[in-house]
Amino acid sequence: MIFLDTMLLAAGLSMDSMAVSITGGAVIGRCTMKSVMRIASAMGLFQAGMTVLGYLLGMGFEQYISDIDHWIAFLLLTAIGIKAIYESFNDREEPETHRNPFCNKTLCGLAIATSIDAFAVGITFAILNYSIFMRATTIGIITFVFSAFGVYFGSHFGRKMNLNVDLIGGIFLICIGLKILLEHIWFTS
Repeated sequence: MIFLDTMLLAAGLSMDSMAVSITGGAVIGRCTMKSVMRIASAMGLFQAGMTVLGYLLGMGFEQYISDIDHWIAFLLLTAIGIKAIYESFNDREEPETHRNPFCNKTLCGLAIATSIDAFAVGITFAILNYSIFMRATTIGIITFVFSAFGVYFGSHFGRKMNLNVDLIGGIFLICIGLKILLEHIWFTS
């Protein structure tokens, strides 16, 4: 059950990265293995790294907030989910569509921007006293896979279709936050 929860959480977190990767794929047009690996690796590494960074920061706070940790996890995941859902309906033009996704500065900036949510989730993992290695690795791998698919998909179909992946990710995150809250309220003593 823990692995399934982590997989769903990783899928929710990776939706921003996949959306950016679809945009990157659409911008580059012609998809090569090098372009897929470069974008997907950056997205996956930053998602995993920011999760660990958040975890390390959150470890220092665990003793002070252990009585309300489930509420903090619920609020953080719900806020991230609502933000993703809000952004999914926002019709603003994405600035990254006008940038080269292979420029190191742009790629790192996009990877950091899409992994801020993973940082907050890492703090939540520390607060809930979860082990980090398997979870951060899973988040990184799932993000890599989703991003690789995103680059390929964007390259071939990105301009023809308008998917709302942020909406799906936001719903995943809210459901996981609600699950944590309900498990702690009803199934712990």
